[in-house]
Amino acid sequence: MSGVASAWLVLELSATPFALGLIQAASTLPVLLLAIPAGVLADILDRRRMLIGIQFFLAAVSAILVYLASRHALTVPLLVALTFLDGIGAAMMGPPWQAIVPDLVDRSELRAAVALNSLGFNVARAAGPALGGVVLAVAGPALTYAGDLVTYPLVLAALLWWRAPRQSADPLREHFWGGLRAGIRFAIASPQIRAVLGRCSLFFTLASVAWALLPLVARKLLGGGPGFYGLMLGAAGAGAIAGAVILPLLRARLSVERVVLVASAGLAIVLAALGTAPPKWLALILMLLVGICWIAVLTTLNATTQAVLAPWVRGRGLAIYLTVFNAAMTVGSLAWGAVAEFTGVASTLWISSGLLLASALLAPGLPLPRGDLDLQPANHWPEPSHLEADESTEGPVMVQVEYCVASAIRVRFLSLIHELGRSRKRDGAYDWGVAADPAHPEIIVEWFRVASWNEHLRQHRRVSAADAALQARVLACHSGSRPPLVRHLISVPLASPSVGAQPDLPGEAKRLAGDQT
Repeated sequence: MSGVASAWLVLELSATPFALGLIQAASTLPVLLLAIPAGVLADILDRRRMLIGIQFFLAAVSAILVYLASRHALTVPLLVALTFLDGIGAAMMGPPWQAIVPDLVDRSELRAAVALNSLGFNVARAAGPALGGVVLAVAGPALTYAGDLVTYPLVLAALLWWRAPRQSADPLREHFWGGLRAGIRFAIASPQIRAVLGRCSLFFTLASVAWALLPLVARKLLGGGPGFYGLMLGAAGAGAIAGAVILPLLRARLSVERVVLVASAGLAIVLAALGTAPPKWLALILMLLVGICWIAVLTTLNATTQAVLAPWVRGRGLAIYLTVFNAAMTVGSLAWGAVAEFTGVASTLWISSGLLLASALLAPGLPLPRGDLDLQPANHWPEPSHLEADESTEGPVMVQVEYCVASAIRVRFLSLIHELGRSRKRDGAYDWGVAADPAHPEIIVEWFRVASWNEHLRQHRRVSAADAALQARVLACHSGSRPPLVRHLISVPLASPSVGAQPDLPGEAKRLAGDQT
């Protein structure tokens, strides 16, 4: 309801495509800027308390909108500024809100739970805009914003009723900057996440035209008012509900890749049809199809992201996904608004349709992961007893693993060890490599570095069952009479000891061995 009021007010105050693109960008830009920090906080703070605080902030923004609208004091700059503040709340809320879903259901029900979460959102998206358009036409923007304001006590009640899993005190709990680096490092080192992010950025940059120019489509192409605009949004929301219901049936018959391909091509065709200025009744049917195609891609990419994220980095990974999603929406909204200024609304819809269809045909070159790996912690590394968690936390720490590999299986070993290297980087290593001894070619040393001793202890907790299985295949290539030799080397601060004196090596310089890494 609030979004309908803001978009239509901007259209009345400044009926330009760029102003509409600006209000859309103001809602998505905060997510681009703040989603990753919000994801870090979602992984290190109490998610329930974080969500409750955000709801109070959003309610305050909504109350300001009600007050200014009732006094007819809203301007385009004020609307953009308040939309930006509302976007800040949405940016902070997105990662913890999505990250609690796996806390509510078993892993086997995760995809269905993500779809149900999307269904709940799209029930609101169907009813809210339609109701908002009617209220806006009959009673004005102040009461439309008030409809948003009265929902916050209900959301707060739900959060107060829910009891999140208790989190015990943890000496290895991450801090903000370290957690931020770990989340970004995970995304860079994970080919699965990179594939999802690439497909997300491509699709939503092109598809954002559907929302950025929809008020202009309703008013200029179709000759409708605020009520019809609300009906168009309601039709899209109803389509999203239908799409969420039929999506499990599609997944039973089609692969994830085929679902995204069909939905992307379908959306391209629908956008082209909207550009022909169809009758209003047909436009509503087309918006129904927009909702079906949109939710099919959105839910599939979201569920795939959830499926390839390890529990320890779920909040940060979802935040990176939301950042890419909103970056695509922001860039797309501004770009399509600018294109519409020069070419017109109909031509812009046709251009985006052609590009979206081409991307649908070419995108399978970057295939989506299946998301069927077991990413629960394996806990198969014995905890090293040489240092306590609160000792010698300065770094960096170098870990060396010495293997003995017969020449006949050297190529297979190197392939497996490079795959293992990616998992080391995902779990906390900032550098990794393999070295061989020319005098003893059967000896191969894997090494990696982490920022601190505590960070290496966190690595022990992060290794997933899938990575443990990979490590077992690596160890099967070792032909020595004993397990691979493991050393932990902790950085020694450079100092100049007095002449004749023996240097007093600190605790950080202990040479540690025996941890079956």
